[in-house]
Amino acid sequence: MSTASPIIRVLTANDDAGIASVIRLVSAEYGLTPDKGFSVADKTLDSLSQVYNRDNACYWVIELDGKIMGGAGVAPLAGNTAICELQKMYFMPEARGKGLAKTLSNLTFEFAKTQGFTQIYLETTAVLVEALALYKTLGFDSCQHLGETGHDACEIAMIKTL
Repeated sequence: MSTASPIIRVLTANDDAGIASVIRLVSAEYGLTPDKGFSVADKTLDSLSQVYNRDNACYWVIELDGKIMGGAGVAPLAGNTAICELQKMYFMPEARGKGLAKTLSNLTFEFAKTQGFTQIYLETTAVLVEALALYKTLGFDSCQHLGETGHDACEIAMIKTL
């Protein structure tokens, strides 16, 4: 186990392959397959730096010893100027249980507030038990599905007021 501290920083094009790999590995771990409407099926998965290189959006990665160990992003929810979406929050097993998801979530909340969003929305699935527990701890409440996210296999929608 490394004694180095993890680095949280904004995603760059050099990180695209690393974070795509994390999302694919974690998705496979939980049985989230690319033939369904989960993040792992997104056509843009290998070019996330381009996806988040726009107004009111950002994606952060967690790096440890030069390796991408996880990440999360925030972007406007299509069709709603007051709501953004917490997107693609995935962590390798060795990055879990260290408070990094909470730290990264709080970073997305602060960013969203600076961009003028009043609420943050997410979609997830019941097999991500740890993520669901985290979201509840962070103040997310169940809600109806909003917008057209393309993640139709995610049966759980949640929202939080910022």
